Amino acid sequence: MDVTLNLLVNAIVAGILLGGFYAAVSIGISISFGMLDIVNIAHPAFIILGSYIAYIVNVNFGVDPILAVFILSPAFFVLGVAMYRWYHLAFERRGRESLSGLAFFFGILFIGEVALLLVFGVDYRTVNTPYIGPSFALTGNISVSMRLFVPFLVSLAMVVGVQLYMSKTFTGRCILAVSQNQTALQLMGANPQRIKAIAFGLSIATAAVAGAFLIIIQPVEPSIGREYIGRVFAVCVLGGMGSIPGALLAAIILGVAESFTATFYGPSWAPAVSFGILLLTLAVRPAGLLGR
Repeated sequence: MDVTLNLLVNAIVAGILLGGFYAAVSIGISISFGMLDIVNIAHPAFIILGSYIAYIVNVNFGVDPILAVFILSPAFFVLGVAMYRWYHLAFERRGRESLSGLAFFFGILFIGEVALLLVFGVDYRTVNTPYIGPSFALTGNISVSMRLFVPFLVSLAMVVGVQLYMSKTFTGRCILAVSQNQTALQLMGANPQRIKAIAFGLSIATAAVAGAFLIIIQPVEPSIGREYIGRVFAVCVLGGMGSIPGALLAAIILGVAESFTATFYGPSWAPAVSFGILLLTLAVRPAGLLGR
């Protein structure tokens, strides 16, 4: 009985830490899909790109992956702004953003994966940091892996920072309002296209930081981003469209569900249980946990 209880508690703790990572992975989709109504299925490709940049900087210069990508995330922000400008001119302005826009981001996902395969090959890449191997005892037989704990703390700080930016700054409140009433936003002196470009740039910047977390937690290869397409949209919908606190709550729920299932029933069942929770939530509360 004690062994089972220890396994249960360790699974819950690991799931909470994993949920923090899922929140970092999903926060960009909560912005682009939940607030801007842009179905960016290429989001995982930017996460993997962030992982490889963290790998390059760590291997060549010995810089911590998280620090490296936080420094380089402004470049991802600029990339996101430029991509939205292109998307707006080619699709949104012409009223073709639904199917054509989806194909546009699918093309970016495919091109990004192929480019990384050509440059790095199919081998898994890892980074070296002092906190990847060690773990510490929380209490008794409860062990906490540092490779999960450090990304969890930084993820939590990033989620809180984005939420404060959205709720306390004029630009952040404009991002929250842009999907509701663009005419009223213009009357307040804001340009909807500029606000959307900033928001999309922010979503891509958060993807880069999530990429640093990913390569700390596990080895990466170019096609691994496919595993996260379903998860990021599941967290976004489960938490409530456009809700940053909802994304954090949903990410922790899915993380605990996957950890619990992987511990007692095997890792192959974990995604099925997570999506089962998602479907049950949608049946009971279609707006999501914190959606309105």
